[in-house]
Amino acid sequence: MKLRVFTILAVALLCLAPTASLADLAPYSQDFEGLLDTTLDQPDQVELANDGWLVYVNVFGPDWGWWYGYGTFPAPNGGFGGPAFSAVVVGEGSPDQGDQQLSVYSDYNNGNQGDGSNAIIETNVFQEQQFIGAADVGNTWLFEFDAKRGNIEGASMARAFFKTLDPNAGYATTNYIPIDMTNIPDEWDHYSIAIFIDASLAGQILQFGFNNYASNYEGSGIFYDNINFGIAPLSVSMDIKPGSCPTPINAR
Repeated sequence: MKLRVFTILAVALLCLAPTASLADLAPYSQDFEGLLDTTLDQPDQVELANDGWLVYVNVFGPDWGWWYGYGTFPAPNGGFGGPAFSAVVVGEGSPDQGDQQLSVYSDYNNGNQGDGSNAIIETNVFQEQQFIGAADVGNTWLFEFDAKRGNIEGASMARAFFKTLDPNAGYATTNYIPIDMTNIPDEWDHYSIAIFIDASLAGQILQFGFNNYASNYEGSGIFYDNINFGIAPLSVSMDIKPGSCPTPINAR
């Protein structure tokens, strides 16, 4: 399989860092092979939640003015598809992806999807680590994954992202580093995003995961698998200048 790796690097915006003792970032990997109860004898489908996956939703008006948000909640596992957020599904992989994959899509339980308001529902499904530690400073961390197109359609958009939040500034977003997944192929491919940890990020929260934007019940699903989060190889370039991070458009 030909791999197209899209790597985005960022240097954090300067901010005050706390001096308290901090935890360090921990590597994470998941192929979703063990995260589906195929007998459906767990009605709450808690496998994704037990693995640390979270969800948060922001709702915008058609002019992109922010209306409201809700979360953070444990991510549901819709099991063979469900009405909101996320599900572990079967049979969407090639040999490299195995039997089970993660599907991420909009919150179709939100009433604004079909009330004629043309509201834009931003759904975030992500892992969160608290906190970035002093030992992480100077490292580049990489978020890698396989992905293929699902049922995304119409005006829906999808992204993968890194985000950092400053708990000492009202959980303000200090970095939002996306990669556009909207128009990826129907075949599996490999993608990556990277973030450089400088001293200003010590004590902040790191999130990585996937989001989408959908209105009027339009399809928004993307399939993901073989997720890895860890320190990048030293050969990774770090030539992005301070201040070049994309402006965040969503909030925790």
